Amino acid sequence: MTVLTRLHSVPAHPQAIDPVGNVRQIYQALLTEENPRDLALAFLQEQLQHAADISETLPQDPTTWHAWVAAHCTDVARQYADYLQQRKAGGPRQFFSSKAQALYFLQAVAPTKLVDGAWLSGLLTQWQDPRFAGLISTYLEELGEGNPAQNHVVIYRKLLADHDLQDSSAIADERYLQGALQLALGLAGTEYLPEVIGYNLGYEQLPLHLLISSYELSELGIDPYYFTLHVTIDNASTGHAQKAVQAALDLLPLTADRGEFLRRVSLGYRLNDLGQGSRAIIEGFNLEHELLAMLERKRPFGQHMHSDYCRFEGQTVNQWLASPEQLPGFLQAMQNKGWIKRHEDPQASRFWQLIAGDGAAMFGVFSAYEKQLVHDWIAGSWTAPHAARPIRRHSQTSAAAVVPDQDPDVQQLLATLQGQDPVEHMATLLPWLAPARHAHPAGLLATRRFIELKSRLP
Repeated sequence: MTVLTRLHSVPAHPQAIDPVGNVRQIYQALLTEENPRDLALAFLQEQLQHAADISETLPQDPTTWHAWVAAHCTDVARQYADYLQQRKAGGPRQFFSSKAQALYFLQAVAPTKLVDGAWLSGLLTQWQDPRFAGLISTYLEELGEGNPAQNHVVIYRKLLADHDLQDSSAIADERYLQGALQLALGLAGTEYLPEVIGYNLGYEQLPLHLLISSYELSELGIDPYYFTLHVTIDNASTGHAQKAVQAALDLLPLTADRGEFLRRVSLGYRLNDLGQGSRAIIEGFNLEHELLAMLERKRPFGQHMHSDYCRFEGQTVNQWLASPEQLPGFLQAMQNKGWIKRHEDPQASRFWQLIAGDGAAMFGVFSAYEKQLVHDWIAGSWTAPHAARPIRRHSQTSAAAVVPDQDPDVQQLLATLQGQDPVEHMATLLPWLAPARHAHPAGLLATRRFIELKSRLP
């Protein structure tokens, strides 16, 4: 049975799995468990029911989609030009009022960015069908075509590492929803092809927030390459946005119920609107709230680590840290004693001197992001005079990727491929292009081999 003959009705809801629960756990299970298909199907069916309650915005006539995408891109370009004009006229940043807010955003969207392209992963088995060429090409480009310098997950992992943002404990559970959706769509790609097409159609449209984020991250000294890369590849002329429309048109059924197919495409499109989007995450940032939440995460580890020598308003540091309710009062007590001087250069605050710098008494206690929260909260309305922030640029390379021969996964993959015919070869490579594997050395190697072999096979 081919993939297209299974599309005329929505698959039955698997009864053995309850998809309602901690979405972070669902995300992890979909990403790491060996056979999570039942969970993927149940979770996806539940989310589609939520999507059905969202107003439809996808044009009903698919012959208008190319023009619709072009018009959207033109509108985004116009809005971005207005934004640039406002900035050149001296207007403030619109997204990130501080570097801490930018880092908060990078961490909050990490669960989605770290499975970039996953919704298309289940279509790789259709590599011999030319109608899937655009969708498969899009997925392979998300994988950087096996070049680690272009693999989107590798790039984002490096971005998180550069700013000490790998700790996922600070990420709210609801932030995992879109990533879990993408993983579920990838695992259920054959049964839910119309929904995958619709989701891809929505996700690959160029959003205004991508352009503004790139601009403001650069201003704050944060490498924007992950975001600028998506600006270029999601274009409506030759990029992923155009391929998304063409793939949808190519895969429309010729004789089957086209209306039902389009209904499901529209439902998949609306999956993009579930959960908090990038702009809502940015607008929901509150510096003091995040500072207190960070201190609360630290509190259990520090409430017995301080001596009784230093007291604030009659209480020791350990006493202040005994309960979360006292944290706001503790910050105020340090201000009252002059240890924190709000709206001044943080270097003038004794508390900052304790946590920043190689010789600081609390060196290593706070991560780079946690220190940025403290720094920006203390600084408040203060800004450094003539503060020229370095703009970090991504080092692009098209050189051949180095294969780490001593990597055990690489060794195992190469050994398995020995003596296999081309069809067996492709079957061996496919699992290594999955979301959990493709960013590892063996996955990058498998991606390059897959592309090379695909170009030679009928």
